[in-house]
Amino acid sequence: MLRALLISAALLAFGAGILAARTLVGLDRIVRNRFEGRLFQVASRVYSAPTMLTAGLDLARVDLRNALHRLGYRDESSAEIASPGGVHWESRRVVAYLRAFEHPSRAEPARRIELRLAGKQIESIRDLDTARELAGVLLEPELVGSYFGPHREQREPVRLGQVPRLLIDAVLAVEDQRFEAHPGIDPWRIFGAAWANLVAGEVRQGGSTLTQQLVKNFFLTPERSLERKLKEAAMSLLVEARYEKPAILEAYLNEIYLGQRGPTSIHGVGEASLFYFGKPVRSLRLEDAALLAGLISSPGNHSPFTHPEDALARRDLVLQLMLDQGRIDAAAYAAARAAPLSIATRTTEQRETRYFLDALRSQLPDVYDEKALEGEGLRIYSTLDLRLQQIATEALREGLENLEKKQPKLRGSPKGRLQGCLVVLRPQTGDVLALVGGREYGESQFDRCLQARRSAGSAFKPFVYVAGLEAQRGAPVITLASTLEDTPISIKTSSGNWSPVNYDHKFHGRVGVRHAFEKSLNVATVRLAREVGTERIVDVARRLGIESPLDPVPALALGAADVTPLELARAYATLANGGVRSTVRFFEDLADASGRTLERSKARSESVLDPGTSYLAVSLLQGVVDRGTAHAVRDAGITGPVAGKTGTSDESKDAWFAGFTPELVAVVWVGFDQPRGMKLPAASLAVPIWLRFLRDATGGAVPGAFEVPSTVHRIEIDPSSGAVALAGCPRREQEYFIEGTEPRATCPEGGWFVRGEEQRDDSARGGDDAHGKTRPHGGWLDRLFGRLF
Repeated sequence: MLRALLISAALLAFGAGILAARTLVGLDRIVRNRFEGRLFQVASRVYSAPTMLTAGLDLARVDLRNALHRLGYRDESSAEIASPGGVHWESRRVVAYLRAFEHPSRAEPARRIELRLAGKQIESIRDLDTARELAGVLLEPELVGSYFGPHREQREPVRLGQVPRLLIDAVLAVEDQRFEAHPGIDPWRIFGAAWANLVAGEVRQGGSTLTQQLVKNFFLTPERSLERKLKEAAMSLLVEARYEKPAILEAYLNEIYLGQRGPTSIHGVGEASLFYFGKPVRSLRLEDAALLAGLISSPGNHSPFTHPEDALARRDLVLQLMLDQGRIDAAAYAAARAAPLSIATRTTEQRETRYFLDALRSQLPDVYDEKALEGEGLRIYSTLDLRLQQIATEALREGLENLEKKQPKLRGSPKGRLQGCLVVLRPQTGDVLALVGGREYGESQFDRCLQARRSAGSAFKPFVYVAGLEAQRGAPVITLASTLEDTPISIKTSSGNWSPVNYDHKFHGRVGVRHAFEKSLNVATVRLAREVGTERIVDVARRLGIESPLDPVPALALGAADVTPLELARAYATLANGGVRSTVRFFEDLADASGRTLERSKARSESVLDPGTSYLAVSLLQGVVDRGTAHAVRDAGITGPVAGKTGTSDESKDAWFAGFTPELVAVVWVGFDQPRGMKLPAASLAVPIWLRFLRDATGGAVPGAFEVPSTVHRIEIDPSSGAVALAGCPRREQEYFIEGTEPRATCPEGGWFVRGEEQRDDSARGGDDAHGKTRPHGGWLDRLFGRLF
C-alpha cells in the first residue's frame, strides 16, 4: 500500500514537473518574443512647420505666448533661465531659453535669446550667450498630433545612457531599492510590505519589484488572482535570468505609466519629462527627478497639474528616501527640497487638427500603412501652420453658429446641421497651411474640403474671363476695357432652351468687363463664354488645377460643375502665383525615429498661364473685394492686397468665397450635406467666415503686393467706351493691359495715343500706392515724338 502511494506521488510529481516545465517554456517564449522583437509600439508624430521670428514681426501674427505654451515652455519669474524650455515675460522684452531641435532641413542649437519689443512688434533679437544681433530664430515645430494604436499610448523612447543617474536613483529609492541585488522577486520586500499592511490594517505598500511591475505591464492583465501572481513571479525570474539589469531598467523606464494628456496615456520618463517639465530627460534636475519618480505609484493623485500640494509632498518623500539610502548628500537634499514646483504649461491634444491628419495619412506613400504609423515612431514634418489652423477652426465653427442665430431657417436637425469647410494654401508652394473639413470632427469625419464635390457657382467665373483674356493664336477675345452685352439670351440645349438670368432678375444692357465680373452678372458671362467657347474654358480650368469632370455645356460658364474646395483653392492659388501651378502637399519630410529622412516631398510647380493674363485676372478679383459682391471685406476695414470671388450655386444650395492675398489662399464653402436651398447669397453666408479668418490671421492689415509683370501696363481710359483717355476726355479711369492689347481708339475721337515708357504698378519696387503709377497720355510731345498706334 505504501509502495503504491509512493509510486503515485512520484508519478504526480513527474507529471506536475512536466506540466510546470511546459508552462515555463511557454512563458519563456513569450518573454523572448517581446524582448527580442519590437519592445514598444510608438505612435508616429506629426509636427507643424517651424515658426520663424524676425525683427519687425508683429507678435500677434505668430501668437508667441500661446505658441510657447503649446510647446510646453515654462514661465520663469527671472530672466536668469537655467535650462532650455523656459521663458520670462516683461513689457518691453521677452527672454527665452530655446530648445535645440533637429529638422530634416536644418538643426538648431539650444540658445538663450532676448526679444526687444516696440509695441506689438519685435524690434530686435539678440543671442544672450554671444551678445550678437540675430536676423531671425526658429522655434521648434509644434506637435500637431499622433497616429495612435488602439491603446492611445504616447512615449518618447530613451536609452539608459540618456537618463541622468539622479532619476535612476530616485526611481530605485522609491520603487525597488534592492533592484541591483535581487533575482526578479524580493522576499524581503514582500515580507516588509505584508507587515506594513498588517500594521496599518489596509493595503498601503506593494511587494512587487521593478521587474515584476514591468512583467505585469508587458504581459499580464490587472486581475488579482493567485494564478496571475505565480505567472508574474515566474516570468520575472525568467526575465532576470535572460537579460542584464541595464536592459530591464531601460525597458521599465520607457514603459511605466506616468499620467494622461486628455485621452492619451503618457508612458516612459522621456515623454513624461517633456510633458511635465518641457525639457528632455537628460536636462532634469534633482527636484524634477524626485517629482517624476513620485508619480509612479499614482500619477492621477500626485499630478503637479491637478494636485500640486500632493505632488510636492510626494517629491519630498522621495528626496528623504534618497537621503536615507545614501543616494544624495544633505546639501543636495536641502537645495532640492527648497526648490519651488517648476513645471511646464499644461498642454492638451490638438483636437482641431484631425481633418488634416486624416488628409495627411491619405497623402503618405502606401508603404507607410496604418501598422507602420501606429508602431514605428515615425516623425512627419507637415506643412500645417498651427496658428492658422486654430484660427480657421474657430472662424468656421463660430461663423456657422452665428448664421444659425441670425437665420433660424438654417438650423437643421442634429444629423443634418448646416456645414462648411475652410482650406488654406500657400500659393508659391502648394503647402496646405490649414484644413477644417467640417464644423465638428466628432460628429462627422467626412472631409468636405477634399471629399465633397459641390456646384462651384459663380466661383467658376474667373476661368471664363481668363479664357477671354488669354491670347491664343491671335488677339484675346476681350481686354479689361471691353464691354459685354447683359441682355436676354436663349440657348438651345439637349434638354430644351436655356435662358439664364441674373441674381437680381434684371438685365443691365451694355456693361464693362469689370462691372460684369464685380457684380457677378450671369447673362454677360454666358455671352462671353459663347464667344470664347466652352472647350477653352475647360482647358483653362484644367491648367489652373481643376481635376473633377467638367461637362462642356453652356451652363458651365455659371459654375455648373461639381468641384472640391481644395481643387478650387489650387486653381485660385495658380492665379495668385502668377500663372504657376504648384502641386498640393501636406508634408515636407518623413523621418524615422532616429531622424533619418525616409521620404521628402519636394515642392513642384509648373507654369500654366501667361503671367500677364494671370495678373489681369488678379486685378479683376481685387475689384470684387473693392467694389463688388465681396465689398464687405473692405467695409470691415481690411487693408492691403486682397482678391477673391463669391459663388452661389443654383437655388443657393452652395455658398463659396475663394480669396487670396500674396501669401495665402483661403476657400470657404457653406451648405448642407444633403443639398437644400439656403435662400441667401454667398456674400451673406461664406464671406463673413472668410473675413473673420483673414482678420484674425493678419490683424486686418495684409502685407505685401501682387507683383505686376513687365508685360502689363496701366493706361487711362474712357470707362464708357474703353478708348484711351487723352487731354479733354471728360471721364477717365486707369486700366491694365498686356503689351500689344492697348486700345487704338481715343477719347476725344481722332486723337493720337502714344505709348511711351509707362511706369508699371509694382509697389514692391517703391510704387506711389497700391495701384502703382500712371503716365498721362495725349501730350503734344508724345504725339510728336512717340510711337503712333
